[in-house]
Amino acid sequence: MHDLAQSIEFQMSLLLFVALAGYLVSSRLGQPAVVGQILVGLAIGPSVLGWVTYTEFVSSIAHLGAVILLFVVGLEFKLKDIASVKYLVIGLLGVIVPWVGGYYLAMAYDFEHHRAVIIGVALTATSIAITADTLREMGKLSSPVAKAIIGAAVIDDVLALAALSIASELAAGDVSTASASFTLLKAMLFLGIGAVAGKYILTRLVKRIDESVLAPRYPEMVFIFAMMVAFFYGMTAEIIGLSAIVGAFVAGVSLEGVDLKNSKSFKEGAEYLRIIFASVFFVSLGVLADVRAMTWELMGFVLVMTIVAIITKLVGCGLPAKAMGMSWRDSTVLGFGMVPRGEVAMIVALLALNQGVIEQSAYVALVLMALLTTIVTPLVLRNLLLK
Repeated sequence: MHDLAQSIEFQMSLLLFVALAGYLVSSRLGQPAVVGQILVGLAIGPSVLGWVTYTEFVSSIAHLGAVILLFVVGLEFKLKDIASVKYLVIGLLGVIVPWVGGYYLAMAYDFEHHRAVIIGVALTATSIAITADTLREMGKLSSPVAKAIIGAAVIDDVLALAALSIASELAAGDVSTASASFTLLKAMLFLGIGAVAGKYILTRLVKRIDESVLAPRYPEMVFIFAMMVAFFYGMTAEIIGLSAIVGAFVAGVSLEGVDLKNSKSFKEGAEYLRIIFASVFFVSLGVLADVRAMTWELMGFVLVMTIVAIITKLVGCGLPAKAMGMSWRDSTVLGFGMVPRGEVAMIVALLALNQGVIEQSAYVALVLMALLTTIVTPLVLRNLLLK
């Protein structure tokens, strides 16, 4: 049985089975699917049953799910929805305030300076996937506040990459903002050029495929081409030092609004892929956390850090939104929508652990903080948006 549990085929089948089961059970109970899937991940992971560990294979499948999810989310947005000075201000303050808050919290717990900087960085980025999937489930993805959340979160993640670059250099003893500025410039160019090029070049190619003589015989051709675009943008984003999920989101934005006559809807096909692979992504977040490493002291730090993580996003994102004309309710929804750290904070923590910048205890604390903010956000958003 042990050998069977270690096989890739068994782990893949188990992951897909429990991920989809978590989706169905959560839906039946009227709860966001992401919550059920993360809890299922905790159950089958090292924390409880130990059936699945966060191997490279699990990580790969999970990231594939995040890429597909963000492509589907991007299909709901127009370029003008994210190209806004308002979102830039919210995203910028949504990085600065959590970074400062996380840094001083870590210093208060006697972490060394460079470790405190990394902990602050882990609090900066927003996991677009978590909030986007919750809003999509509730049918709120096209609302103004949802567009503000997604637009600000994209900018937020781009700025977080620059923050991570600075922090890594600081940990290495070579502090320079040059590489961080270059990363930021590349990201902005990619967002702009990628979306515009897709809108005026790729969209026309899709329409040509749909109107070709092959379309009636092979109605799935447009779907295949659209997914190729999603993965090509993902590859390009990784090559220039961004995340594939940002690339997939830009690909979705570039193909938004395409009307087909002879082909099957690529949006419908992508949605079915999302249901399967995004479910694995959310389960993997639960698998990654091993609560057996917890101590009472560490638990206290995790709880305080989670509170700081929530408050700093509410302050850093919610207050600027209110100052720029949003209602208190929408500002609060936006602030909570930016709260989940999810896989972004986990990736930062993992990189820091591998580089020896933080120790195992700090890594576990960051992972659990990311998990708690991920679980809390859908529940709060559901209550706020249904009022």
